[in-house]
Amino acid sequence: MFTELTTYQLLAIAILPTLFAIVVHEVAHGWVAYRLGDSTAYMVGRLTLNPLKHIDPIGTILVPALLIFTVGFAFGWAKPVPINWRNLRHPKRDIALVAAAGPGANLLMAIGWGLVAKIASLLPTDLGFISQPFIYMGLFGILINTVLMVFNLVPIPPTDGGRVATSLLPPRMASALSRVEPYGMFILLALLVSGILWQAIGPVIDSIMVLIQGLTGLR
Repeated sequence: MFTELTTYQLLAIAILPTLFAIVVHEVAHGWVAYRLGDSTAYMVGRLTLNPLKHIDPIGTILVPALLIFTVGFAFGWAKPVPINWRNLRHPKRDIALVAAAGPGANLLMAIGWGLVAKIASLLPTDLGFISQPFIYMGLFGILINTVLMVFNLVPIPPTDGGRVATSLLPPRMASALSRVEPYGMFILLALLVSGILWQAIGPVIDSIMVLIQGLTGLR
């Protein structure tokens, strides 16, 4: 999809979609928590789209940039929005809603970037110097948001999917799954490095991207 771009061109079209994908994901968690009774994120000024409030020097800048220059793809994270789960009005239900808000925001952004690409593709051909960058940016926006959404829905704590699962499962099963959380990131990294995780979620990512492209008229 992006093989004809130079590394610097890829970096240029990836910056905005990646930054929005990461920041809005976190803001969505905090906003839903605020609506459900926890004002922690609001009190510390994290319910804002100002990226400076959310940037993690490693996860938001260093890792995505290194990945772009080495493997041609961006992936990263922002500083987690602080949430006090005890403040939620209906903790068992609300934890699932707060956790699902991040991937939900990524889905909406993927659709939004699809519309950006579609609108850009309708511009006159003599405006290709304007439309082409936005088409690539829109396509990358679909990709990065779909990847983040699906990855975060993997039901291994501390991912959003893990929190949704522990919230919905019966108490005994939820307790057993929650004990995985201290080791969850190591498990996910091992699955990533081995390729097992991508084999599992790759077809899901491809199917959702095709669906979004069809929904926004790109196919």
